[in-house]
Formats: sequence, C-alpha cells, structure tokens
Amino acid sequence: MKLHIVAALAALALPLAACGGDGDDALADRAEDQAEVQADQAEAMGANDAVVDQIEEDGEDRADAIDDSDVDTDDLTKGQQDAMVNGN
Repeated sequence: MKLHIVAALAALALPLAACGGDGDDALADRAEDQAEVQADQAEAMGANDAVVDQIEEDGEDRADAIDDSDVDTDDLTKGQQDAMVNGN
C-alpha cells in the first residue's frame, strides 16, 4: 500500500515538477502532521504499535514524495493539495 501511495504521488507530481517548488515544504509538513493525527487517533482506539508506526511511516513517505516533487502549490487547487496530503 505504501508503495502505491508513493508511486501515485510521484505520478501526480511529475507533470508539476518543473513548476518551481513553492510551498512544497509546507504541504509536506501538512502530510506529516495529518499522519500524526491519524496515528494518534488509531492509538487512542487501541491500535497496536505496528499499525501506529506504519501510519506514521506512510505520512513521512508522503511528505518526502511531496517535497521531492518540488511542486508549486500555487498551481494546485485545494482539493489537489488535500489529495496529496491524504495520499489519495
């Protein structure tokens, strides 16, 4: 699943890679923060450590993919940004 998310983000970001990268760091931070929230919620609901760790790792991978894409977030709609943050 993680590989699919990273591949999807890379494919989504590839056409945008030449856009200059404005805001990609902030968008990457949002992805990591979102994963932390999801991990905290899973932990509060009794998920085991492996599940919580995987959620966090997936968020870090999404953040890395977003940052590596060098995407110009000004060229993305809110929906596109949210999709990248959430791994959709």
